[in-house]
Amino acid sequence: MKEFGLKQQGKIARLTNKTFKFDERIGEGWFSAVYFLKTTKIAEKYMNGSEVVMQYFQKKHAVLCGTDEAIALIHNFAKNPQDLEIHALEDGDKIEPYESVLTIKGRYQDFGYLEGLIDGVLGRRTSVATNVYEVVSAAKSSGKKKDVIFMGDRDDHFTQQPGDGYAAYIGGSTAQATHAMNEWWGKEGMGTMPHALIQMFSGDLVRACEAYRETFPDDDLVALVDYNNDVITDALKVARHFGDELSGVRLDTSSNMVDKYFFRNQHLMGPFDPRGVNKELIFALRNALDDEGYHHVKIMASGGFNKEKIKRFEEAEVPVDMYGVGNNLLKVNIGFTGDNVMLDGKHEAKQGRKYQPNPRLKKVNYPVNG
Repeated sequence: MKEFGLKQQGKIARLTNKTFKFDERIGEGWFSAVYFLKTTKIAEKYMNGSEVVMQYFQKKHAVLCGTDEAIALIHNFAKNPQDLEIHALEDGDKIEPYESVLTIKGRYQDFGYLEGLIDGVLGRRTSVATNVYEVVSAAKSSGKKKDVIFMGDRDDHFTQQPGDGYAAYIGGSTAQATHAMNEWWGKEGMGTMPHALIQMFSGDLVRACEAYRETFPDDDLVALVDYNNDVITDALKVARHFGDELSGVRLDTSSNMVDKYFFRNQHLMGPFDPRGVNKELIFALRNALDDEGYHHVKIMASGGFNKEKIKRFEEAEVPVDMYGVGNNLLKVNIGFTGDNVMLDGKHEAKQGRKYQPNPRLKKVNYPVNG
């Protein structure tokens, strides 16, 4: 499978320990399953001179992420990390089911208690990266390049934002909603206005946009047009008022709402679901803007989008210029497994598992430079 991500994006060095703000209690075993801690004690007592190979894999076609974080975790909290031999793929590599992505060779008692933490890091980061990659691929399925904005700040605990934002970047998202999401890859968050801004101007979108423009004159002006559940009316209001200064409009109609456009044009109602952000509403919005000469105004759609919905939109050539996606990108649906597969140079693993050498793995130096 071809590689994706870091090399194509120009990233050469791995992220290092300086990037990750680890909880120091990791070194005390606070986050490790107790049976790993007990096994560490037994290994220290009975197997002090023995050496194992631990091998990590998962079961899907995926975009790998979390290897740099896992390596930093090992280097930061393993005992005698300089004695360990680590081989790994890189963040952004496409991986096959059951392909080995990381191996650790050394004394079990030096690193074994980190097994579950590494599983969790790889599972979450790879899930988000793969989810984003699939959504980005769907957004390109019509042959046109369309940006996907990662808007997952409200869908999980805020402490997850730096890692999730980085994983979204690895998956191909070009912008994130918060500064924290951009922390690991050196950018800043982006965004224009929430419904709260329009609410403070009593639903007057033009006044809200004027305040935005005066406060942030260097920003592109993108108006959120669904506050009054009248997308086309409000889009035309701001377009007429700002003209060339209006860069785009975003619609985020709730999935249980029917835009007022359809009540005014009931003859258009047919065999489709008129609720939320739907194809017919966006076609009507594009036509209304174009009819008055606002061809330059781009359309951003958000609210309930996933890869299936985006693909349907792209197949129908719906005139969306960019998508905002949140909750659907954060589903953890890829699990990793770490297995001991070698003992003192000999094959030794539970039934159904075996050592699977992978020529794509690269040796990781200690410490990681960069």
